[in-house]
Amino acid sequence: MGFEDQFVQELLSLLPQERIRQKESMKEHTSLHIGGPADYFAMPSDITEIKSVIDLCRRENVPYYIIGNGSNLLVSDLGYRGMIIKLSENYSRIWFHGDGKLTAQAGISLSKLAVDVANLSLTGLEFASGIPGTLGGAATMNAGAYDGEMKQCLLRARVLDRSGNVLELSNGALMLGYRSSIIQKEGYIVLEADIGLTEGDRQKIFGRMRELNQQRAEKQPLDMYSAGSTFKRPEGHFAGKLINESGLKGYQSGDAAVSEKHCGFIINKGNATAKDFLAVVNHVIEIIKSRYGITLEPEIKILGEF
Repeated sequence: MGFEDQFVQELLSLLPQERIRQKESMKEHTSLHIGGPADYFAMPSDITEIKSVIDLCRRENVPYYIIGNGSNLLVSDLGYRGMIIKLSENYSRIWFHGDGKLTAQAGISLSKLAVDVANLSLTGLEFASGIPGTLGGAATMNAGAYDGEMKQCLLRARVLDRSGNVLELSNGALMLGYRSSIIQKEGYIVLEADIGLTEGDRQKIFGRMRELNQQRAEKQPLDMYSAGSTFKRPEGHFAGKLINESGLKGYQSGDAAVSEKHCGFIINKGNATAKDFLAVVNHVIEIIKSRYGITLEPEIKILGEF
């Protein structure tokens, strides 16, 4: 299937050819480095392009899925039968308004945003400096670490609803909870977010960021392919501790394994398949359920047919 495909021809009327791909390997777009080809792959650079691509998909009944850095995503070995819309470097502008307030597009890397605001002596986003996802994903999941979370600094977000309308939601209307939000519940797409920070001491801000990144490096398998913490924290417990106490450290299927450095991470040692990874996830869930009566809930998103 080449660029003579009618759907692609319509897509080419919306985006330049260099931002459209076919049969794109999702290994190159996920932090797990796992996943087969997506039929179509597009990288819009503004809200008009995002809406136009989605409108085309709906009109032609082509399934679509929005990704950022793919840092929380397991894609099937068979890939994805539809359109992947990537909001990343092409959609990552920031506007600073003064008084610690800024607006950023959803595709900006959260770690880059943390550094950019630190350079302006703005404090409040230090916790995010080592989180690998984009702002859009962070707002959707209310990402957090080390006693910080997006809820503390997110003023409002502009989102696209299922009908193609742009909505502006205040912090309260976003219903931000533990790894949850109204965005996730309603299937909204984050376009932009307004963030409020405070003036601080630049050296202290960067010092705190270095301290948190050092803690991450000491405790997490940052040298391996992963999707971050594989499971949500069960109420009153820590997933990694339960997994470790169940003797599952190092448990492996193919090249997918429970990390020996932090049992809350399932890693790709190099050539893991999605099938391998899911086998480890399901085995861990089964063992923890049988031993503790606790059902671990994956934090990662699973895309495609298994």
